[in-house]
Amino acid sequence: MELAARAAKIVASEARLAVRERNLFTVAFSGGSTPWRMLRLLANEDVPWERTHIFQVDERFAPASHSQRNQTGLTEALLNCLPTAPTGVHWMPVDDGDPDLAAASYAEELRSILGTNGSLDLVHLGLGDDGHTASLVPDDPALEESGRDVAVTGPYRGFRRMTLTAPFLSRARTILWIVSGPEKGPALARLRRGDPGIPASRIDRGRALLLVDAAAHDASRDQRPPV
Repeated sequence: MELAARAAKIVASEARLAVRERNLFTVAFSGGSTPWRMLRLLANEDVPWERTHIFQVDERFAPASHSQRNQTGLTEALLNCLPTAPTGVHWMPVDDGDPDLAAASYAEELRSILGTNGSLDLVHLGLGDDGHTASLVPDDPALEESGRDVAVTGPYRGFRRMTLTAPFLSRARTILWIVSGPEKGPALARLRRGDPGIPASRIDRGRALLLVDAAAHDASRDQRPPV
């Protein structure tokens, strides 16, 4: 719980700072068990929700209310617990018929709030055991996307996905990584050394904060770069 609590306080602090400086806070959340704990705690933090726009980092092409949809987890963990509704909640339109048109529509929705080539104030990212982040997964063409803010992947672990692209994620003012569990140790070690062989290393690390629990940290220390 300590990791989730620290993350919630960072998000809340960044939200207050953004509203003081720009009168608006824009954030994109990923899914996962630790993020859901963080979001439940965030609901009790001092956040100017009435000046906040929430976006998604990625989403599965799955039926509405599917247990694997990030929308389902975000709604249950955060939105249903808030005392004040956010200014805007922007769901990825994965229910639309044409995935590529849906991705283009979401990119336009981002531009309508952020402006052309705009940046989110904060992006929350996780790290997969294979080194993926968002839905930027190994060997998928979306990983190489350089001209679009939103892309669609091929099938990965049972679902096609819509995802924010590496260039767009890298423009965020703050990137908050949350990594937990010993199974993430090898990927964490590769991320820390900037190994270009994993998708997560495509994200700019200049404005990144990395929160890691003891299990992931200890497991990463056992990893050595190839000779």
